[in-house]
Amino acid sequence: MWESYKNGFKAWLQLEKSLSDNSVEAYLRDINQLTQYLQSVNNLKSPSELTLKDLQQFIKWIAVLGIAPATQARIISGIKSFYKYCLLENISSVNPTTLLEAPKLKRTLPDVLSFDEIEKIISQVDLSKPEGERNKAILETMYSCGLRVSEVVNLRISQLYLDVGFIRVVGKGDKERLVPIGSVAIKQINIYKDQVRVHIAVQKGNEDILFLNNRGAKLSRVMIFYIIKEMTLKAGIKKTVSPHTFRHSFATHLVEGGADLRAVQEMLGHESITTTEIYTHLDRAFLRKTLEQFHPGFK
Repeated sequence: MWESYKNGFKAWLQLEKSLSDNSVEAYLRDINQLTQYLQSVNNLKSPSELTLKDLQQFIKWIAVLGIAPATQARIISGIKSFYKYCLLENISSVNPTTLLEAPKLKRTLPDVLSFDEIEKIISQVDLSKPEGERNKAILETMYSCGLRVSEVVNLRISQLYLDVGFIRVVGKGDKERLVPIGSVAIKQINIYKDQVRVHIAVQKGNEDILFLNNRGAKLSRVMIFYIIKEMTLKAGIKKTVSPHTFRHSFATHLVEGGADLRAVQEMLGHESITTTEIYTHLDRAFLRKTLEQFHPGFK
């Protein structure tokens, strides 16, 4: 019974919502967990028969399993989307998720790197090695454009408009955006592309991918994590640094420099401004300096 609902939901996510394969799979996993729970308690009701109480019991069940609050919140979001679909398709006439609450999340902000720390990490790249120019180009591009790790590994040569200082990025849900790119990153991409990449035997299907491994194929996300971890260690920086740290630092430096939040939202490719607000982590010293500079009554 539930298989037909899941198949319909999958088609709706793909066709109506235009979500990426990864997002569709995540939503379906959420519904699979719900049906797994219903089977375990011998309560395999149809979506129209499920009540708020049933769903609350399910949330208790996943909490007992030790699933983190952030993951619980995402699962609830997935179930709410499923019921949106059920209402649209008249599978259910009531929405039991209306009062279903997600656990309160503590927003933990990732470490922010200073501009000097970013420079220090990038300077650790060994340019005498063949992959050195590539790694430097990756790091410069990530910091210059605030890219997600998936966006940097999927970046294509046909998406580079370096003569006018822009790159076209395909973000979450296959949404495209144009992002400005700085002269340092442009210079480094050109060095890699014209002096290193031309000597790589490119694997079929990877001809347009910008950053390649030594076998001529697209880099994995894990490889980017590894490169950043190694350079951070060499730089002697004790902070927890990941590809996301570069993105977070990009946004924080923009906001601290006085950039408009809407512009930062556009560059990061966030659908909602509230998502961008978590990147506006400003330290107390910066806030104090701003008040001293601009508030006439602040002593």
